[in-house]
Amino acid sequence: MSYAAPLKDMLFVIEELADLDAVAALPGFEDATRETARAVLEENARFVEDVVAPLNRQGDVAPPSWKDGVVTTAAGFKAAFKSYGEAGWQGVQHDVEYGGQGLPKLIATPCIEMLNAASLSFALCPLLTDGAIEALMTAGSDAQKKTYLANLISGRWTGTMNLTEPQAGSDLAQVRTRAVPQASGPHAGAYRLFGQKIYITYGEHDMADNIVHLVLARTPDAPEGVKGISLFTVPKVLVAADGSPGARNDVYCASIEHKLGIKASPTAVLLFGEGYFDVDGQAGAIGQLVGEENRGLEYMFVMMNAARFQVGMQGIAIAERAYQQAVSYAKDRVQSRDVAGSSGPVTIIHHPDVRRMLMTMRAQIEAARAIAYVTAAAYDASHRSPDDATRRQNQAFYEYLVPVVKGWSTERSIEVASLGVQVHGGMGFIEETGAAQHYRDARILTIYEGTTAIQANDLVGRKTVRDGGAVAKGIVAQVRRTAAGLASNDADLAAIAKRLTAGADALEAVVDFVVANMKSDVRAVFAGSVPYLELAGIVLGGWQMARAAAIATAKLDAGDGDADFLRAKIATARFFADHLLSRATGIRDGIVEGADAVMALEAGQF
Repeated sequence: MSYAAPLKDMLFVIEELADLDAVAALPGFEDATRETARAVLEENARFVEDVVAPLNRQGDVAPPSWKDGVVTTAAGFKAAFKSYGEAGWQGVQHDVEYGGQGLPKLIATPCIEMLNAASLSFALCPLLTDGAIEALMTAGSDAQKKTYLANLISGRWTGTMNLTEPQAGSDLAQVRTRAVPQASGPHAGAYRLFGQKIYITYGEHDMADNIVHLVLARTPDAPEGVKGISLFTVPKVLVAADGSPGARNDVYCASIEHKLGIKASPTAVLLFGEGYFDVDGQAGAIGQLVGEENRGLEYMFVMMNAARFQVGMQGIAIAERAYQQAVSYAKDRVQSRDVAGSSGPVTIIHHPDVRRMLMTMRAQIEAARAIAYVTAAAYDASHRSPDDATRRQNQAFYEYLVPVVKGWSTERSIEVASLGVQVHGGMGFIEETGAAQHYRDARILTIYEGTTAIQANDLVGRKTVRDGGAVAKGIVAQVRRTAAGLASNDADLAAIAKRLTAGADALEAVVDFVVANMKSDVRAVFAGSVPYLELAGIVLGGWQMARAAAIATAKLDAGDGDADFLRAKIATARFFADHLLSRATGIRDGIVEGADAVMALEAGQF
């Protein structure tokens, strides 16, 4: 089965929950109207459904190949990427000064979701390029912006992020790649880089004229640890002063990985400065410093945060794809009689447990989508609001939510894709149905751009403890206001309010526990960090589902909108409250009362 973009739900979330009208009222976003959003999303849906989605299966079966440092991408990818760039999709949210469309992140976000649902492997190339654009916009010099941004936004060039080394995974203090300044010669003022980077997504490919590597490295006098890391632009093909292509830089692709999933995305091992391509008769990859020396990790975090949000969108996207396929199969597959009695076998969608699985999939996708789109709207307000206090408030909200979008959404994608296999039964374990590919592809999402534990540690340290839980408690207060405002005379809304209030209580108790115990019992806090992230996702997802149910109820009462769609919104929100939000109290108990059990065994007892 191919992919059909869920435009109706996307537009509901954009317009009703994320408040597109308020975003369109921000300076510079006046053209981001409902009409614009609908037109952009509909056109994007046509593109990804017709051009990208057909590549998903064939790229998995016949992935890229490597020979003598050259990577040839899967059939159809090069042409599709050319069309993607020419249609302007790389530049939806980027600056018009450099050829972008200058639209809000709120409108770009569903486009990101659709592209990833169509083909996760294909979408990884634009994802990394987006991150490179963000980093250069933040810290690049005027010359670097002039050289790189228009080419990246147009899709003529692509970008990568080079952090990981064989000995330096999540611990970037161990980075050893060297950057030697050039005091004289044709590259005076530049650096020559020497080192190896691994797991570089689209580190080598044939889809663009150039690849701009953003590389973390150390200068000779740099201090130890993360404080001594600098960031460099290292293009595959050197660029002359007039922007024309120059010599091949000394960057060599030693191999590409053979992976469990996302097989059509080439994951490269890159060698810098090994002399495979001499530059002016010397080894060393020519790089330009981005910003100031020893601030590389700070700049790279701009790219990483952009990527982390997008990886969260990947989780939502692959979950949606798996859900659509499971629903289609359940409606067609005839197996067994109805438990309530039937004249013969029925399609499996009539069986209660299949309904439970499909509702679990659907409810979590809708909740994750709502969290992400609301987070995108906060990003827009944090950058464009004319009021300083409003900008700061939205920035804090956005920063708190990013690890939830990344961590919770990707964990959900594995669960949803696994349920998709289960709905198919034995056929789900057979590659030809496609359900297995979604499960395999989803598995990386909780690992790259920071594992779930790294997202949870960020949520604990930078986003909760640092301000004494102020932002977290402010969000909990918003959740409580929503719960209190739900109509008590409506059975569904009253039931949702009850669960949401209990969820808010649980989340606040955990925030208090984290803040109170960080200094006195740090291991207890981090034993519950991932469950804390899970709890935040469930409660904040329940919050958005409650808001959706209230809006849908009001629209139904007013006779405004598609009645079937609105009733489904309410039913899905009620399911989320009863079956998922109801877990909040148990997660709270495990964090607050169960920390000792996590560390009870000595290492040798395992």
